[in-house]
Amino acid sequence: MPEPGAAAPGPFAMLFPIAVMFLIFYVLVFRPQAKARKEHDQMLKQLKKHDEVVTTGGLFGTVVNVKPDRVTLRLDENVRVDVERSAVTRLVKRAQGGETTG
Repeated sequence: MPEPGAAAPGPFAMLFPIAVMFLIFYVLVFRPQAKARKEHDQMLKQLKKHDEVVTTGGLFGTVVNVKPDRVTLRLDENVRVDVERSAVTRLVKRAQGGETTG
């Protein structure tokens, strides 16, 4: 039985731990994902001819042509493949001695 003089905790006291958990979840999960997605979108916008990339399927290729919705990759001599821009996972090497990511 509760003590007769004890008061029930207020609504703020009960919501405070939930708010703290949401804040921690946001900082550890949502924010890094949003940042990574923004960087990936920026990389896709900056793709240009002669960039070396990797696709989601694990194919390494060199960008031959960039269109609004797709990218043409050269995988080997006389082997070219059209892939969606979103299928490009990462940039291996920028054209003309730019930075390398990975």
